[in-house]
Amino acid sequence: MAIIGKRNLLAVVRASQPGLYLDGGELGEILLPGRYIPVGLAPKQKLDVFVYRDSEDRLVATTEKPHAMVGEFGYMRVISIHAQAGAFLDWGLSKDLLVPFREQEIPLRVGDWAVVYVALDAQTNRILASTRLNRHLNRDTPAYRDGQPVSILVTAKMPLGYNAIVDNAHFGLLYKSQLAYALKIGARLKGFVRTVRANGKIDLSLDAVGYKRVAPLTDLIVAALKMSGGKLAFDDNSSPIEIRQNFSVSKKAFKQALGKLYKTRRITFTKPGIELLENEMWTPGTKIKL
Repeated sequence: MAIIGKRNLLAVVRASQPGLYLDGGELGEILLPGRYIPVGLAPKQKLDVFVYRDSEDRLVATTEKPHAMVGEFGYMRVISIHAQAGAFLDWGLSKDLLVPFREQEIPLRVGDWAVVYVALDAQTNRILASTRLNRHLNRDTPAYRDGQPVSILVTAKMPLGYNAIVDNAHFGLLYKSQLAYALKIGARLKGFVRTVRANGKIDLSLDAVGYKRVAPLTDLIVAALKMSGGKLAFDDNSSPIEIRQNFSVSKKAFKQALGKLYKTRRITFTKPGIELLENEMWTPGTKIKL
């Protein structure tokens, strides 16, 4: 059966003038409007679609991708206000997403950006959003191990650092004392668990700890050097933002990795930049995703 507010793999039942009707199981046939039909659709091919209700409360499918689905958190811009209903967000679909007034922790205005939780209203079966995030976070103590990689959504700047949502479920905190630069609200980052407190809250870091951080990073730097012909414009004088953007680590971690590579005579500093030494085999065509 198709699930409202989620992506579904649905079979085509029949074609009509408005578009294709898809098999929604117990939900019945669901229309995929003609403008969303993929070019070169093969017979009996199933379609990956998002299912929601249109402005006339009919179930419809789209190949568009929302910024967040039901059960997820996202960062979206307010594009209009309805005096009776609430604020409408741009969530990546042709139909905007409503945040009812009752679900606004702080009143929203046109142009505001907000972290919201996307939910299926139990009474109306319509998709709604809420800025009351705490209601939708898992309060159970998570079974994370120290150093475990997690996904992070930055939600607010606080005196100690930044609040974040961890793996779309738990509350976490990134301490500003551990950060080399300011973070953007709504940023989605890869992070690591420093520790889980007794109250279930999670202390986070953007970097792995110790050798687990340095060893993979040295391999990444060497691979990047090989891909670029043996030279890179980055060194221990590069800015923290440039290093984070290109290597997804802090400047401190990057300098530690460069130090290890230099001590083991795998690189030399060219001031500016670094160069791979000749004793490192360089294989043209090596690819690495930074």
